[in-house]
Amino acid sequence: MRIVLLLTISLSLLSSALATAADPVRLRVLCYNIHHAEGVDRQLDLDRIARVIKSVEPDLVALQEVDQNAARTRSIDQPAELARLTGMHVAFGPNIELQGGHYGNAVLSRFPIKSHKNHLLPNRDNGEQRGVLVTELQVDGLAEPLVLLATHFDHRPDHRERVASAQAINELVINESRPTLVAGDLNDVIESDTLKLLQTVWQPTNNDPLATIPVDNPTRQIDFILFKRQQSWTAATTRVLEEATASDHRAIFAELEYRPEQ
Repeated sequence: MRIVLLLTISLSLLSSALATAADPVRLRVLCYNIHHAEGVDRQLDLDRIARVIKSVEPDLVALQEVDQNAARTRSIDQPAELARLTGMHVAFGPNIELQGGHYGNAVLSRFPIKSHKNHLLPNRDNGEQRGVLVTELQVDGLAEPLVLLATHFDHRPDHRERVASAQAINELVINESRPTLVAGDLNDVIESDTLKLLQTVWQPTNNDPLATIPVDNPTRQIDFILFKRQQSWTAATTRVLEEATASDHRAIFAELEYRPEQ
């Protein structure tokens, strides 16, 4: 009887452990082009941007058009200040020098940022230098770091630089087996060559377009959250935030699940 009881307890504990191992990691991800915190009302208001971010209680945030110590935004270190206002960790990827400071992309994370590296993207015809910030995050429930890329592609009508940037990002993660996400203002739509190339490696969290611009009456989606294909990701929901004053883009938000392999 004692042996049977011990065996029953052992099987119960094993079953519980296996169930726990299979539980998905749930993540709330926000992507937001903040227009250096200048709203459509022409007011510079970083507190307002922080309130938009906090409104959805995100775990991870990819930000574009972020100033660091630039004169036009009162020489404020916007990444550091947003980290303070939201209570999150931060990494910044400077792409250009601007008015005594820098301008680029940033990542906010509820989880510790183990490492980060900024990569400059291909530049054609002396356009604005673009980049992708690659961060490694120690996420609760994951045995290895999660990789989040934050980026912002060229805005000009000629799509060749955007396509080159998409190819560069695909190549960055070609051998990446860890859970991987990319989010940013891609300045192109779901049917474009840019997105078609990205989708050879990545899957957008939404299948049908969710318009993010123009902010007052959105008609096009150019802001995206994507996860790496052939990984155990599921997008539970994706939506565009209603706030339409703080920036010239609306933010896009997704609730994701990642199931670690047993």
